[in-house]
Amino acid sequence: MLWTIFLLLNGLLILVLHYSTRKRQKNEPPLDKGLIPWLGHALEFRNDAAKFLARMKEKHGDIFTVCVAGHYVTVVLDPNSFDKVLNETTSFDFSRIRAQMVNRVFSLQLPSSNSAPERKWMENHFQGLNLQKLNSSMNIHLHNLILNNPESCCSSEWKVDGLFGLCYSLLFRAGYLTLFERDENVAAVYKEFRKFDDLLYKLTSSIYHHFLQEQGIDTDMQTKAQLLQLWTTQCNAGPAAFWLLGFLLTHPEAMEAVKSEIRGLSALQDTSLQRPRLNQLGPCSTPVFDSVLNETLRLTAAVMINREVMQDKLLPMADGKEYHLRKGDRVCLFPFLSPQMDPEIHQDPQMFKYDRFLNKNKTLKDEFCKDRKRLKYYIMPWGAGRNSCVGKEFAVTAIRHFVFLLLTHLDLELCNPGAELPPVNSRRYGFGMLHPEGDLLVRYRLKRT
Repeated sequence: MLWTIFLLLNGLLILVLHYSTRKRQKNEPPLDKGLIPWLGHALEFRNDAAKFLARMKEKHGDIFTVCVAGHYVTVVLDPNSFDKVLNETTSFDFSRIRAQMVNRVFSLQLPSSNSAPERKWMENHFQGLNLQKLNSSMNIHLHNLILNNPESCCSSEWKVDGLFGLCYSLLFRAGYLTLFERDENVAAVYKEFRKFDDLLYKLTSSIYHHFLQEQGIDTDMQTKAQLLQLWTTQCNAGPAAFWLLGFLLTHPEAMEAVKSEIRGLSALQDTSLQRPRLNQLGPCSTPVFDSVLNETLRLTAAVMINREVMQDKLLPMADGKEYHLRKGDRVCLFPFLSPQMDPEIHQDPQMFKYDRFLNKNKTLKDEFCKDRKRLKYYIMPWGAGRNSCVGKEFAVTAIRHFVFLLLTHLDLELCNPGAELPPVNSRRYGFGMLHPEGDLLVRYRLKRT
């Protein structure tokens, strides 16, 4: 027993010495190890990554290395330099980080760390003709859930609900019905999905299921892989719709601008505002709505892009400097902090401005600068490069149609006219769309024609 304790303490001492003796070498980024050996800044990073990284940026600049639970992570916050990370496929790799995350969260071990076959399948499924079919199916399910489901909205009497629960529930159920093509127990799956619990075995056969079979993945792993797909395809649309509608409800000028744009759609000229033709909304130009969506994503999309350093590498920055990165370390881009919340790029970045992405002629604005250079990346809600979100277009179309449906078919208003949006859950930074800490109480009913 004493010998075991001695070995454990000896091993711990070796770890402490190993991680506490690392020193910044020539041409390396500023190093901040924190006060606790090995653990470093892990607790602060976990509790509020945005606040922590903002403090590090103020202290060290646009590139620095921090110790986080035994890992040394170099954070790059200059969007003009992002491509130097995103386009480098030899020195920086994502597959092992992804595999570790998938195994830890979903207990899923795929037979190969090569995600190329799965990504190719996803690209085929979420692009071209297949995407059109998915969008059509999604629109039908949204329409039925909102107008024809007695448990949802189809009542002329006021109904009270939390806006987050309303958005997440409707978009999740429509997405589940679209992607998994079975309707039994969809409400139960949604309930358990929100708790991330055991009823998700109710996921049924789908095209993705056949893809997994072809890859030689056993039944248990197929179920876990489908849970992963369900999470990746459905975890962002509901929260995004909540924040978008929440901003509109708490900013009447923005709400009126979007409603005015909807009323002016040529596709609706032969039909009432209350009963638009869903299949004609897709190709319409909606720069005001697009600006509101971009502004919503700028404020609430907080993805982290991580890479493993596979070999010692000199990373060139946009300002001409080069930094040495060590093999085995990690590189992290956090677009929420920069470019999305950078005051040099977006004036008053904490404020919601519905027309921030509109030019004076009402076209969508896409020219933003930093250090007098036009930015390729001024918001990055869907990631970028070879690991960008494959389902971006499907998600955007779903959010767009969902919001249009609610604004054209329902009277929707705050229960408390002076209510404000709840704060974000600070532990959700890095996981895509932020979630609120609480909800926004609304009431709604079918419009009376």
